[in-house]
Amino acid sequence: MSDQNQEQGNQINIELPEEIAEGVYSNLAIINHSPAEFVVDFVKMMPGVPKAKVKSRIVLTPQHAKRLMRALADNVQKYEQQFGEIQEDNRGNLPLNFGGPTAQA
Repeated sequence: MSDQNQEQGNQINIELPEEIAEGVYSNLAIINHSPAEFVVDFVKMMPGVPKAKVKSRIVLTPQHAKRLMRALADNVQKYEQQFGEIQEDNRGNLPLNFGGPTAQA
């Protein structure tokens, strides 16, 4: 098999439906895990509204969670090289453990 055929054999065709392409806004992520999976809840909090809603939930294997962590770190580094350091706003920190085993955002 030639290199070109191997490259074509490794390609994945990913479809992005319109309703998903629009995206969902989130300003908080709550992460819990068990021995078998990581659960990431993306939450939208609005100022002055005491109740926040989970807008999306993603369930990952531990291996995929680690790959995601590395990919995010790589992309944050590239972003900061291009646009400058991302300033963290620590005002209004929330407790991140809402009853699950662990949580981080």
